[in-house]
Amino acid sequence: VQLQASGGGLATAGGSLRLSCAVSGSAYSARAMGWFRQAPGKEREFVAASTRSGGTLYSDSVKGRFTVSWDKAKNTVSLQMNSLMGEDTAVYYCAATIRGILSTFRMPGAYQYWGQGTLVTVSS
Repeated sequence: VQLQASGGGLATAGGSLRLSCAVSGSAYSARAMGWFRQAPGKEREFVAASTRSGGTLYSDSVKGRFTVSWDKAKNTVSLQMNSLMGEDTAVYYCAATIRGILSTFRMPGAYQYWGQGTLVTVSS
């Protein structure tokens, strides 16, 4: 599985950005697709995930503002980010896992494949 993230950039607080992750290779084998982010000096943290069965997970910090969607026909995973805040500034990574259960999909260690990251900067 290969992942290519795009869509990052500069946004103002309260604005929106949409990230996309193109999935290639053995995309059919992915059980879940996740988005993580890492701010300078901080650990990588879970943002959202979409499961093959159609379920979604969100961190408390983005719930109600971000929406994850997985278009399996187009092999693309998107993260719509609304009401952006300064604390959303980070490098965002998409990731894929071919195993695991719902309770594990919040953990970076559960994912075997990672994209290169795309920078999101929110100015206040």
